[in-house]
Amino acid sequence: MRAAESRALRFAPLVLGLSLAVYAWTLGNPANWGMIDLKVYWSLAPNVLSDQLYDVNMPFTADFPLPFTYPPFAAMVFLPVSALPWLAARIVWQVLSVLCLWWLVRTALKLLAAKADQPYDVTWSRRALLWTAVALWCEPVRKTLDFGQINLVLVAGVFAAVVSARQAVAGLGVGAGIGMKLTPGISVLYFLATRRFAAAAWSAAGFAITVALGFLVSAPDSWRYWFELLGAADRVGPVGSAINQSLRGALSRSFGYDVEMSWPWLLAVAVSAALTWFAVRAAVRAGDQLAAVLAVQFFGLLISPISWSHHWLWVIPLVLWLAYGARHLALAVAWVVVTGSDVITFLINQQPSIWDIPRPWPLAALGWVYPALGLLTLAAVPRLLRVGRRAEVAL
Repeated sequence: MRAAESRALRFAPLVLGLSLAVYAWTLGNPANWGMIDLKVYWSLAPNVLSDQLYDVNMPFTADFPLPFTYPPFAAMVFLPVSALPWLAARIVWQVLSVLCLWWLVRTALKLLAAKADQPYDVTWSRRALLWTAVALWCEPVRKTLDFGQINLVLVAGVFAAVVSARQAVAGLGVGAGIGMKLTPGISVLYFLATRRFAAAAWSAAGFAITVALGFLVSAPDSWRYWFELLGAADRVGPVGSAINQSLRGALSRSFGYDVEMSWPWLLAVAVSAALTWFAVRAAVRAGDQLAAVLAVQFFGLLISPISWSHHWLWVIPLVLWLAYGARHLALAVAWVVVTGSDVITFLINQQPSIWDIPRPWPLAALGWVYPALGLLTLAAVPRLLRVGRRAEVAL
């Protein structure tokens, strides 16, 4: 496999170019790009300037108008995008998202190179190009690009911030991410687990700054978001739809109704928390920064009320860690197959409606594909790290 990779790396720039060319060909005319989530950001963000950010929805279907679901600070960040013509906004966002995909891959590989006491040289740079070409076609990336979602920009930025050696940069970066979409708040657990208390404090400060800026621009919208709309998962979308790959989504499809925060969900969260604790502890003891970050992020994906399949971009650095760090190809291949296939699209097409939770049991079982593999991965991390440490000692 090393020989095969070595030959492939020689053509990495060409492979990336071909991958991007094929992707551009599949997209077709930019005027026909849907990018429905970007259109929500682009069209609704300016309403923050008139205190109507959460009063106006963008029609999508007759039964599912799309609201702006992020904090007011996010609307402020999107204002420059809203100033662009719609065609230009779509092109800029596609290019920015693909660049962030490369940055996400590069950040993970730099950590792996450092863990292996190797310089980030031409070989690792070519690996970044090669894996970017491959990752472009995995389901979380494709859905993010199709919808024009913020995921790639947010994950790449938060990842770079979390692993920064400078406490203020790490904390403020995460704090800004929380102010954009809340979910990056799980990263604070990583700071606490690694005793980076200054970074955790900077995260709180950065988040507070985003909230203050939101109140400065629109106090009514900020008050409504933080004290009325916060936690309303059903406002974000259909909890039981197959595209929601959180524990709550999978459990709801299994039980046939939204389990909310009842005992099945609490039990699943407790199991996830225990697995995450052992995984993070093992990663910290092994000095494996990437493994610790991934364990925390997967915990966040599992326990969030809504984790659309395109939120699972953390699978990309996970596959890289499994391939170059833990060297567990079976688990890496499992994730590549699951995210490289159209299983989520298949499940969505079997739904009579995105709002109808009951499913035939085979489909409900298949709808566990991301969370089940996520739990399995968390359970496997301590053992993989122990095997890796024994291999290092043997060498």
